[in-house]
Amino acid sequence: MKVAIVNIDVIVTGDWREPFAAGNTIITEDGKIAFVGDEPANLAQDCDVVIDAAGATVIPGLIDSQIHNTFGDYTPRQKTVGFLESYVHGGTTTSISASEVHVPGRPKDPEGVKALAVAAMKCFENYRPGGMRVHAGSIILEPGLVEADFAEIAAKGVWLAKAGFGGVLTPYDYVPMIGWARKYGMITTVHTGGSSIPGSSGIWAEHLMAMNPHVSFHVNGGPVAMPEAGFAKMVYESDIALQVCTAGNLRTLLLLGDMVREADVFDRFLIATDTPTGSGIMPLGMLYTITHLASLTDMPVEWAIAAATGNNAKVYGLNNGFVKVGCDADLVILDACVGGSKDNALDALRNGDIPAVAAVITDGIPRFVGRSRNTPAPMKTVRVASSRVVQDFSAAAH
Repeated sequence: MKVAIVNIDVIVTGDWREPFAAGNTIITEDGKIAFVGDEPANLAQDCDVVIDAAGATVIPGLIDSQIHNTFGDYTPRQKTVGFLESYVHGGTTTSISASEVHVPGRPKDPEGVKALAVAAMKCFENYRPGGMRVHAGSIILEPGLVEADFAEIAAKGVWLAKAGFGGVLTPYDYVPMIGWARKYGMITTVHTGGSSIPGSSGIWAEHLMAMNPHVSFHVNGGPVAMPEAGFAKMVYESDIALQVCTAGNLRTLLLLGDMVREADVFDRFLIATDTPTGSGIMPLGMLYTITHLASLTDMPVEWAIAAATGNNAKVYGLNNGFVKVGCDADLVILDACVGGSKDNALDALRNGDIPAVAAVITDGIPRFVGRSRNTPAPMKTVRVASSRVVQDFSAAAH
């Protein structure tokens, strides 16, 4: 499918160093971004679908780098069906597993955790709820795993490993397992802060420094933040990516947002939701954290968007998260909401308002155009201007 988005006012790239792209048109073809710039004559005429952005804003699809998926689009923690599809209506086009820890009766032996990771990864390889890409199958690190286990699952395609929920005696027992996972090319992540489920323990800065994972999950608390003295240690004495989450401590979220900019390590600052958990289901969670940072600190809103898109893509080695030729065609059209005091999406976010999600495209396919079922309507009339595809791209109103 070839899709054109025309009449764009602002294109946010997802790269905080070069946050805006010149032009008013984006063309996607075969699931990739093929063109970004000013609309050349007749190029849109060859497209299967033309979306008129009507002066709205385009950003990369949001990447939630911490979800607790199980199997299918269902969360037993909150007994809810369809939560991932609902997150698409909040602008999230990619989610990354924080391990399938909420699977009822989950196994805790080495063979069981390996099987769980492989099964989850395989289940989501060709399943895209609401059009969302889900990177599932993060092995939960448990006592008894040896180096050969990591070689085995890496050979089967598992590339995510999670520490923090295993039955270890102390967090330091994760050190060799994190090392083995890294040796076999896996992205390693660690629960950070106070214990969140029975049987797990708190993990602080000194534990993380010893483990040296790629990502410190919900460093602002999931839901309870680590002792504040550890934040400077993590920022200034490590190269670990620092993920902040909606389902965490707002004060330490803002503190860390300031700290990473002062230390000039913004590439390591990632936004996620850490849901579904006891904090609930948050289809607009990514947007809320962006607006918290943009309205309650002096962080540029385009930088906050980059922390939810391109920064995640860089750390996890993904080909989306940027509005750039050759990247996966995952795009979101945003605008200010009807009835708000601002007239564009970026000003709305700076003002502390949730923007209207006016359209979502994933893998180069429009999933809905006109209005999200989870936000108020946009001020501008974003619409399908022409289509050769027999499909209704509108979304059901809420």
